[in-house]
Amino acid sequence: MAEVVLFHHALGLTPGCVAFADTLRAAGHVVHTPDLFEGRTFTSVVAGVRHAEEVGFDTIVERGRRAVDALPATVVPAGMSLGAMPAQMIVQTRPGAKGALLLHGCVPLSFYGGSWPAGVPLQIHTMALDELGDVHVAQELVGAVEAAELFLYPGDGHLFTDPASPDYDEAAAALVTRRALEFLRRTG
Repeated sequence: MAEVVLFHHALGLTPGCVAFADTLRAAGHVVHTPDLFEGRTFTSVVAGVRHAEEVGFDTIVERGRRAVDALPATVVPAGMSLGAMPAQMIVQTRPGAKGALLLHGCVPLSFYGGSWPAGVPLQIHTMALDELGDVHVAQELVGAVEAAELFLYPGDGHLFTDPASPDYDEAAAALVTRRALEFLRRTG
């Protein structure tokens, strides 16, 4: 089984993020859920992003880096939207990750050095019409990363896997979970 570090989205470490982590745990994976917002949660993506801007995206990413300091190099970083930033940074700058799982967003390879480690699988999930889901960036990543999968779901919701989000889509969330569990089974 895999050891995963799951970084939350801009709403903070919500019960929905914890529920996703618990689902992975129930399948036998070890899942860490660091709180990049130090206890703060938000009811809108706009408010959460505003908070991240005030704290500083570099600070948020650094908190993610520190969260894995004591974890094995073989951890699988996973990120939900905003959490994709520290997840990608870890894979691109810390040798040893067994894979990366990105939900609701991603960033260009150039953010963290411009390359992806050879042989490290990547799985991305976002809605096809999500303006915040970085679909074009995800497509570029899939073109650049040898072992990459991109799953586009119908719709325009952003945090569609979080039951507390107005964008929640139960069917799509179930499919993300099934595909993520299969990915972790292969990488673990």
